[in-house]
Amino acid sequence: MIVPTTGLPAVRAVRLGLVAGLLLAAGWGCGDEAPVEAPSTAPAAGTRLTVTGSDATGARTTWTLTCDPPGGDHPDPAAACAALDERGATALPPVDKGRVCPQVYGGPEVATLSGTWRGRSVLATFSRTDGCQIARWDALAALLPPSGT
Repeated sequence: MIVPTTGLPAVRAVRLGLVAGLLLAAGWGCGDEAPVEAPSTAPAAGTRLTVTGSDATGARTTWTLTCDPPGGDHPDPAAACAALDERGATALPPVDKGRVCPQVYGGPEVATLSGTWRGRSVLATFSRTDGCQIARWDALAALLPPSGT
């Protein structure tokens, strides 16, 4: 097959436009929190998080967590790392801004995760202010401070 060389710059421009469109559609450059990439099959090496939260009484908690092997001063690092492995890819990213969430209040608890997960930078906030946020919290309950106290 012979490809005319006069059309190559146009083909490259179209390809670049498609790549840029895909990145925007994936949410890169949107939202308040850093994006979390899809999970890989690699082990949880490179996971080092600081978990900061406050419960219903206002008491503040701060823990560190490392995975592979589980460690840090988190009360149950093995369970926290298992929760991240199983549900981190879906629970760490923020809820899409256009998503309709049930208006159910689950409590005043808040938590922030910062650091790295599987070698990728993470900054995620959690609350229990609506059904979507409660689902994210519940997915990583083993990692976050207890709710409902």
